[in-house]
Amino acid sequence: MLTQDIIVENILVCLREMVPLSGHISEDSDMVNDLGLESVKMMDLLMKLEDEYDISIPINILMDVRTPRQLASSLVAYVEKSHGVI
Repeated sequence: MLTQDIIVENILVCLREMVPLSGHISEDSDMVNDLGLESVKMMDLLMKLEDEYDISIPINILMDVRTPRQLASSLVAYVEKSHGVI
């Protein structure tokens, strides 16, 4: 069963693969300021998550999120549409 915590952990795994030399990445790391993700990398992250959960994520979701925790919270509604309530 999917939970928001599992989504956060999957986001962290993706980020660790994308930014291997960034040191500690937590659910409250700022993806732009702390991890240095540029727009292309953010798009790569969204595409990985779309593939992982077989969902479509609108790009405008990035306007409201700064951290992996915020991203996971925003993704819950999209994941629930595809996988049921989490």
